[in-house]
Amino acid sequence: QVQLVESGGGLVQAGGSLRLSCAASERTFRTMGWFRQAPGKERDFVITIRWSSGVITYADSVRGRFTISRDLAKNTMYLQMNSLKSEDTAVYYCAAAQGPITSYLDVEYWGKGTLVTVSS
Repeated sequence: QVQLVESGGGLVQAGGSLRLSCAASERTFRTMGWFRQAPGKERDFVITIRWSSGVITYADSVRGRFTISRDLAKNTMYLQMNSLKSEDTAVYYCAAAQGPITSYLDVEYWGKGTLVTVSS
């Protein structure tokens, strides 16, 4: 059973930056990414990366501000968030799957989540 462990959440002012990490216990998947869930809202797609090719898919809401990278040797993925806005406040979940991820229905493995709070 793959375990995903997130770290790096916290409180940041609007306009600031934050980096999240997600470490996988093993690599039996081809896609990793991030979803987020704000209070009272659904869990939304944020960004994914194909592990072997490095191809990145962005949600429109984060394009140009967020980026994703991975360290193949460490089985770790990173989410760099810049120009943060109050609407980015949410619990961010690491996600992984064998195939492509376009919605939460495609996800096979979830992390427990890490809270990001952006103050205005």
